[in-house]
Amino acid sequence: MRKYIVIYRSVLMENLQYAASVAMGFVSYFIIIYIFLKLWNSMYAEPGSLIAGYGREQMIWYVMITEMIWFGARSGAVTRQATADIRGGNIAYQMNKPYHYALYILARYTGEWSVRLPMYFVLAVAMGLVMVGPLSGFGPFAALAAVVSILLGITINGVFKLCISLFSFWIEDTNPFQWLYDKLILVIGTIFPLEIFPRAMQPFLKLTPIYTVCYGPAKLTVDFTPEKFLEILGAQLLYLAVGLGAMFLVYGKGVKKLYVNGG
Repeated sequence: MRKYIVIYRSVLMENLQYAASVAMGFVSYFIIIYIFLKLWNSMYAEPGSLIAGYGREQMIWYVMITEMIWFGARSGAVTRQATADIRGGNIAYQMNKPYHYALYILARYTGEWSVRLPMYFVLAVAMGLVMVGPLSGFGPFAALAAVVSILLGITINGVFKLCISLFSFWIEDTNPFQWLYDKLILVIGTIFPLEIFPRAMQPFLKLTPIYTVCYGPAKLTVDFTPEKFLEILGAQLLYLAVGLGAMFLVYGKGVKKLYVNGG
């Protein structure tokens, strides 16, 4: 474990030097939130109205939290680096290091979002308080549950994106699959909550990573209940276990393929 902490620290210090470049993304975040603020203000023209069980403040804060996760969790480690290492042959050198390659990439991924996410968190809170006001009913327990859920959601997202990258052992280009995964998370779980979609689709959507990556953390922020927290936490732990199992399985088969083909 200590070696992965060292990797995490080195990546963290490296990314802190480029914090100013991360802040350039604030412009995109501000524009997106401003557009949705105008959109939801128009749809909630009648005071006290609800859409899919969400009030105006809840819906806007929901989008702010999911977009914060979307922007804050971006990482080149689980996409570009893993794919480049495999396609370029550097994986043959990396897998002989005294650490597990997949865990090494996840440690780098954690170091990257540890800089980005807090910056977007401060921006999201500041914009929310100025544009919408404080979220009613949001207390210490909801805050703690949201933090735990956000950290788990980001980790699950990294694990599944790394799984996709590891298919580079067999597929020349995994970018189309990364694109498809990102767009599903963005459109279904980030921009709109699951309750917006038809009831027949909701049970299916709860069985996908969408439920655990963006929807769950944002739902606990805007509408916390102990029952919902246990439900989302259980789903996240299950998805994390499945994702890690799939990651180790795919990586193991990929390494075996290298050995069979002589590296």
